[in-house]
Amino acid sequence: MRLPNVQLLRKFPVKLVVIGAAGVALAGGAFAAYSFTKTHGASVASAEPVIRPARVAEISYRTQGQTLLLAGTVVPRIESTLGFRVAGKIIQRSVDLGAVVKPGDIIASLDPADYQLAVDNARAALASAEADYVRAKADHERYLNLRGSMAFVPQTLDQRQSLASTALARVDQARSQLSSAENNLAYTVLRADAAGVVTAVQAEVGQVMAQGQGVVRLARLDELEIVVGVPEHRLKVVRENPTATFELWSDPGRHHAAKLRELSPSADPVTRTYAARFSVLEPPEFIGLGMTATLGFERPDRTPVAEVPLSAIFQRGTQPAVWVVDRNTGTVELRPVTIARWRDDTAAILSGVKEGELIATAGVHKLETGQKVKPLLPQQQAAR
Repeated sequence: MRLPNVQLLRKFPVKLVVIGAAGVALAGGAFAAYSFTKTHGASVASAEPVIRPARVAEISYRTQGQTLLLAGTVVPRIESTLGFRVAGKIIQRSVDLGAVVKPGDIIASLDPADYQLAVDNARAALASAEADYVRAKADHERYLNLRGSMAFVPQTLDQRQSLASTALARVDQARSQLSSAENNLAYTVLRADAAGVVTAVQAEVGQVMAQGQGVVRLARLDELEIVVGVPEHRLKVVRENPTATFELWSDPGRHHAAKLRELSPSADPVTRTYAARFSVLEPPEFIGLGMTATLGFERPDRTPVAEVPLSAIFQRGTQPAVWVVDRNTGTVELRPVTIARWRDDTAAILSGVKEGELIATAGVHKLETGQKVKPLLPQQQAAR
């Protein structure tokens, strides 16, 4: 009886192995399917859209002031070239470049020898003229005493009177020549006529100077100005706003008053800007010639705009737009807007959205029309 069973097994060994393997595989697949359904079935059945929070800002229209900034340089209002009023050879120069002088300080001196001789000659001429006048006057007075005698001749009296008048005129002439010679002698010393600083030296000791030739340039410090180059499209702003404020680069954060004094009628041929000079009304404690200053002009913008971050602008082609968030449903809508002006980190919306509406300010490129979000205002962001 055992022999047939053994033979039967020997005849169908492969089939039994295959059937057994298939049974194991089916059982394992069923267990895996049961496990997957048990573990993930609830997640698949409960999958719903997640409403994510979104940073938003409330639209608020208001009028803003626009600021025009121009870079300028501190310069003196009066900068003159000082020179001798007479010719001569320089024997002394008392100042150097950058020297601060007061009224009456000596700048330079010429050799006074020739001018001293001229003064001596004028004094001698005056003494001679005065002596002639004294004699002519005495002759005239003595002849007047002869009036009524036989020796008195009217024609002779007229001659004596004429000689006395001529002598007096020569005295006046000699006195004027003496004054002129003394002035020329005084002109051999060049003095500062106002307080200031020497900005240039144009002559040295030993140099023979012509009359009026420049020796030094003196910049007065009593009146300072800021000169700026105004672009053509900003001329109207400068004309309409003659008052301005300036800030020195060496002293940032402090503003001082300035007022337009002069505006060039023609543009510079190189820079194509119009030179404008602004008087410094309140000079700071430390201000030097040549310092750089920033001049600011404030002008109100009568058109109300809404200032929003640049991150809120979504560019659709050539038309800027923003995502408007519904307060009740949280649904977003893409709406085109008109931009009044662009700044470094903000944009001024002129129209397209209404007062009080909410717009998304972050992640605008990941939003889609009809998507729901949870608005998160700035105060809520700070609380988080």
